[in-house]
Amino acid sequence: VQLQASGGGLVQPGGSLTLSCAASGTIFSNALMGWSRQAPGKQRDMVATITGSGGTNYADSVKGRFAISRDNAKNTVYLQMNTLKPDDSAVYYCNLLQSTKVYRGQGTLVTVSS
Repeated sequence: VQLQASGGGLVQPGGSLTLSCAASGTIFSNALMGWSRQAPGKQRDMVATITGSGGTNYADSVKGRFAISRDNAKNTVYLQMNTLKPDDSAVYYCNLLQSTKVYRGQGTLVTVSS
């Protein structure tokens, strides 16, 4: 399994950005997919997850601002990020969990700054 994330960049506070992550290899429909992030000097934290049937879970810090979705036909997961804050600046990683194994992509940098 390989994960390729894209969509990061520089955005002003209050702006929006959408991340995408395409998974390749043998992907089971019940795989849990999601996003985590790591800011400089901080631990990596979960941002959002989505089950194969569309059940979602969010970190409290992003509830109401971020939305995770997936396209099972394309093995792709998305993260729509709205009302971005400087504290959202981090490297965002795509994750996939299936058969008790966790896979992680290379990360995409999101910088929120004026």
